[in-house]
Amino acid sequence: MQKKGLIGSAFAMAVLPLAMSSAWAQEAPKLSAEEMEQGKQIYFERCAGCHGVLRKGATGKNLEPHWTKTLEDGTKMEGGTLKLGTNRLEKIIAYGTEGGMVNYDDILSDEEINLMARYIQNEPPIPPEFSLQDMKDSWKLIVPVDQRPTKQMNKVNLKNVFAITLRDAGKLALVDGDTHKIWKILDTGYAVHISRLSASGRYVYTVGRDGLTTIIDMYYEEPTTVATVRLGSDARSVDTSKFKGFEDKYLIGGTYWPPQYSIMDGVTLEPMKVVSTRGNTVDGDYHPEPRVASIVASLTKPEWVVNVKETGMILLVDYSDIKNLKTTTIESAKFLHDGGWDASGRYFMVAANASNKVAAVDTKTGKLAALVDTAKIPHPGRGANFVHPEFGPVWSTGHLGDDVVSLISTASDDPKFAKYKDHNWKVVQELKMPGAGNLFVKTHPKSKNFWADAPMNPEREIAEAVFVFDKADLKKEPVRLDVAKDSGLPESKAIRRAVQPEYNEAGDEVWISLWGGKTDQSAIVIYDDKTLKVKQVITDPAIVTPTGKFNVYNTMHDVY
Repeated sequence: MQKKGLIGSAFAMAVLPLAMSSAWAQEAPKLSAEEMEQGKQIYFERCAGCHGVLRKGATGKNLEPHWTKTLEDGTKMEGGTLKLGTNRLEKIIAYGTEGGMVNYDDILSDEEINLMARYIQNEPPIPPEFSLQDMKDSWKLIVPVDQRPTKQMNKVNLKNVFAITLRDAGKLALVDGDTHKIWKILDTGYAVHISRLSASGRYVYTVGRDGLTTIIDMYYEEPTTVATVRLGSDARSVDTSKFKGFEDKYLIGGTYWPPQYSIMDGVTLEPMKVVSTRGNTVDGDYHPEPRVASIVASLTKPEWVVNVKETGMILLVDYSDIKNLKTTTIESAKFLHDGGWDASGRYFMVAANASNKVAAVDTKTGKLAALVDTAKIPHPGRGANFVHPEFGPVWSTGHLGDDVVSLISTASDDPKFAKYKDHNWKVVQELKMPGAGNLFVKTHPKSKNFWADAPMNPEREIAEAVFVFDKADLKKEPVRLDVAKDSGLPESKAIRRAVQPEYNEAGDEVWISLWGGKTDQSAIVIYDDKTLKVKQVITDPAIVTPTGKFNVYNTMHDVY
C-alpha cells in the first residue's frame, strides 16, 4: 500500500471517531489501533472519492455502519433492509459490482480486503478542518515571480506537451508530444486528479487527492515547480481565471474535505480566501459534507462554475471583486461530479451521476437550461462534442453503471443549427458498449472517430480495451482495440486498465493510459487516429500507474 508520506498530514492525524451508541459500538468488529490506521489510509486512497469521507455516499453507496454491520445475534435485517456484514462486504470489495464498483482483488491483498470489510463497519473518523491560516502555513513560494525566466528557455513545443498523472507514485510526467519522449517527472501531491493550464500555456497546475496544489513553470530548460500550497486533506479540482484582463490573476481550488473552495494568487499560490460549501441540498436537507467536484473557468465572463456534489447546487462565482464575492446559486440535482463545455462554450454540462442526470447550465443567463435523464451513473470526464449527422450538435457522456454512451442534443445560437432545436436537451442516441464501467469519452474536431474506455468494468477483456465509434455511421459496431495486448507487455495478474483517451494538439494521435498494478509495468499506448494502429508505446519504468492525461493545447482551449 501507499507510504504514509504520500498522504496529507491533516488527514493522517484524523483519529477522532464520531460519537456512537454503546449498542452499535459492541456490534462493530474490533480493530487494533494499527488496523484502524491502516484502514483509514486505504479508505482515503481507494474509497473516499466515491463514498465520501463520512461515508454518506455519492457516486458510491452509503457505507455508514447502519448499512454495513451485522447484528450481534447474526441477523441481517432491520426494518426489512438487508445488512451486509464482513463476508458479504469482502465479496463486494474483491469482485466489484455491475453498478460501477471496481474489483479490488488485484489491487488489495486478501488481508487488506478483510480489514476493509471490518473497518467500514466501524464509525468513520472525522478529519480536522482546514482554515485560511492552515493554507498560509502550508504555502511555499519556491521561486518568486521576479526570479523566473522572462521567456521560454527550451525548444519544446509547449502546446503539445502532455501532463500525465502517475497516480500511486505521487508524481506528474510531462511528455513531449512531438517526440514521445519523457521531458521531466516531478513530485506532486498523491494521486493528482487533474492538471490545468494557465491562460498563456506557461504554467501547469496540479491538485492531488491529499490536497497539495503545485504550479510548474515550463519556461525553464527543464520544467520546475515554483510554488506549492495545501488546500485541505482531500481535493479534486483547480482552475485559473481566464477572462480578458484577469488571465491567471487567480487560482481556485475545491476540496472534498473540508467541503469548501479556496482562492489563491494565480502565479504565486498565496492563499487569499476560503469559502465553505456546507448547507442544504436541493431537497432542503442539511448536509455536513457537500464536496466541491469540478470547477471550470468561463472565457466569456470573470466567472468560475463550481459544482457542489452532495447538495446539487451549481455556483457561478464572480471573481471580479474578491473582497465582495458575488455568487449565483443554481439548483440542479444531487451528486454533481464532472463535466465540460458544449461546443458553443455557452452551456456547461455536468453529470449528477448518482441521480442519473446531466445538468445543462446557461452561463449567459445564469440559469439552469435543462436536467436531462440519462442511463445509470453518467461519468463524462469533460465529455465530447461533435455534430451528429441526424441531430446536429451533441455532447456525450459514458456511464459507470450502464453499457451505453448517451448523446445529448445541445442548443446553439448559430442559425445553421436552428432546425435541430426540437431535439435540444434530449438524449437523441445511445451508443452500445460491451459493458458498463466507462470513465472517459473523447473526440476531436479534426477526427472522424469517437473513443470510449471502460476501465471500471470487472471483466479483463473489457477493462483492458477501448472502443472506437465512426462518427459518420454511429449505428456500426465500434472497433475494439486491445490496448493491453497492443502494449507488448507480458500479461500480469493485475488487470491493466485502459483509461482516458486523449488527443494530441493536431488531432491525429490518441494517447491511452494502461494503468497496471503498482508493482507491474504500466504504459502509455499511442494510436494513429486515422489507421487505429499503434505508433508508439512508452514503457519507461518511471511510468507508474498512469491515469489522467492532459494535452496542453486541448486543455487550454477546451477541445474535446
